[in-house]
Amino acid sequence: MTSLYDSLTAAVAAGKLLESARSNIAALLAGTTSEIAPRVIDELVSAGAWDELNDRFFKTLAFGTGGLRGRTIGRVVTVAEQGVGGPNGRPEHPCVGTATMNFYNLSRAVRGLIAYAKQFAGPARKPVLVFAHDTRHFSRDFAEFCAKVCADLGADAYLFEGARSTPQLSFAVRELRADAGVVLTASHNPAHDNGFKAYFNDGAQIVDAHADGIIREVNAIATEHYDSVPEAERGVITLLGAEMDARYVALLKTLLLKPSLLEGASTRLVFTNLHGTGGHINVPMLREFGFDVLTVPEQDVQDGRFPTVDSPNPENAPALKMGIELAEKSGAEIVIGTDPDADRMGVAVRDAAGKMVLLTGNQIGSLMAWYRLKTCFELGWLTNANRNRAVLVKTYVTTELQHAIADGFGVGIVDTLTGFKYIAGKLRKYEEAIPADKKGDYRSLTQAQTRALRLEYSRFFIFGGEESYGYLGSDAVRDKDANGAALMFAEVAAYAKSVGKTLPELMDDVYAQFGYYLEMGKSLVMEGADGAAKIQALANSYAANPPTFVDGSAVLRIRDFAKQDHFDQEGDLLPKEKMLFVDLEDGRSFAVRPSGTEPKIKYYLFGKHAPGGDLAAAKSSVAGGLASLWQWIEADAAQR
Repeated sequence: MTSLYDSLTAAVAAGKLLESARSNIAALLAGTTSEIAPRVIDELVSAGAWDELNDRFFKTLAFGTGGLRGRTIGRVVTVAEQGVGGPNGRPEHPCVGTATMNFYNLSRAVRGLIAYAKQFAGPARKPVLVFAHDTRHFSRDFAEFCAKVCADLGADAYLFEGARSTPQLSFAVRELRADAGVVLTASHNPAHDNGFKAYFNDGAQIVDAHADGIIREVNAIATEHYDSVPEAERGVITLLGAEMDARYVALLKTLLLKPSLLEGASTRLVFTNLHGTGGHINVPMLREFGFDVLTVPEQDVQDGRFPTVDSPNPENAPALKMGIELAEKSGAEIVIGTDPDADRMGVAVRDAAGKMVLLTGNQIGSLMAWYRLKTCFELGWLTNANRNRAVLVKTYVTTELQHAIADGFGVGIVDTLTGFKYIAGKLRKYEEAIPADKKGDYRSLTQAQTRALRLEYSRFFIFGGEESYGYLGSDAVRDKDANGAALMFAEVAAYAKSVGKTLPELMDDVYAQFGYYLEMGKSLVMEGADGAAKIQALANSYAANPPTFVDGSAVLRIRDFAKQDHFDQEGDLLPKEKMLFVDLEDGRSFAVRPSGTEPKIKYYLFGKHAPGGDLAAAKSSVAGGLASLWQWIEADAAQR
């Protein structure tokens, strides 16, 4: 061991190894129970793989409000990690490191969450946690490990018997009245990543009020070792399967506003879960409603390598390429794709010329928001008397078209910070506003009963969404839900068909009424130990040196969400977040923020044109303005 530390010290002196990496290597070796870890580190040191060691150890994977996320397979896979191999060609062991996703970090995270849940549950009962996982490398191993730690430490655990979606975990936490829940997933990240996404007792991702307490518990744990409670005090692990699936599907069916639209002529659609969890619920559910559902056989296979796509993200057009090809061959009208944990949904639809076109997340969400508002009024749920109780909720970086739609219907709209946990926070607020003696056990009520209560005492949530392909139509789930979104979008498609329009034509009708809005999402990727520093430096530069003139237009205002106080439409003070908006005099704007889950800095570009006039000309003009704006931003970023 002395020679290893000598080698590390020499590498630091030579500028090859970060001092933080040396310190973190020592901490891991002191705290791990793994026999693999010392061998892996020795291999990398002997090979002089200093860049790999820096990437793995430049920091300790911090438990944040979203939990943990990081590489579970290194850029360099050591002989010790590869071992005899695992399913789908993965290494036998996850990536060793303090900045990576492995049992060392997982043990600290789940034990901290359990400790906090015990405080919250009190001494009278055992805390209850629910665990789900997607199809990624090590996801099942991680989930089973978490459930075992729960039982060992005196908490009861529910564990899904197989891969399930993130929104189903949210539903199960609420349905089972659990104290917390975890999904082992890295959502739509690359195949080498995995994560620990934590939820609290309302079924939403943990927010600051609880995150601080959980983080303190996690940070107090320095070693992988733990002692089990006496056998008589241990918890029980219960598997969840078909029965919980059925309860979840029953909830999803209540999302349909006019089920009769789905009756009659069958619509053929292609569904792909991109090797993930989405097909488990969506395919049988859509077929039950009469849709002729085709799937992409190569992508039905649950495989953490995601071998048929460069990125398992329905935001990216290439992810739906095989689905679109099958639609062309089969004459299907719609392609629906979901990411590995089925919280995001992308679609492609036929236009009037019969060509398959992709809709953006902003367009998908706006169509559903418009349709659901229109239909709620037609059904008599909303009236002139109660419309002030209805609300759409979206993130600041989601299209302003939804503001125009809400204003047109005379209902409220609320902007939140980026992340569905903030939308869920609004749902929690609306639920808590109902008098306790009126709502009783809120989660046992029907959707009609909760709607009546919200319209009388609180706010009726119609729809929520974010530009990154996440949507929600019910407060019974507290995270974005691609399973529910697939069913809601299918109803919009059925409506369009009933009035003799394609979905792009329906979208144009919305633009003609409310104005044309276009958004562009761009990113600059910076990976590794130095990438994180570059991202932060670039993000900080906009606040320290904001532009005053952008692409031929003067800057109207700068909205810095990290430094300035901002209040939402309901008067609630927003938490500080590293996000900055630049609004231009010519009506264009852009936002910049570092990603919280990926090694990139994100840019959101916005353009618009008032209703009226030639829609085709408006589309061309706005698109040209955003293309020019991005060229300016790229050139400016290179100089910062």
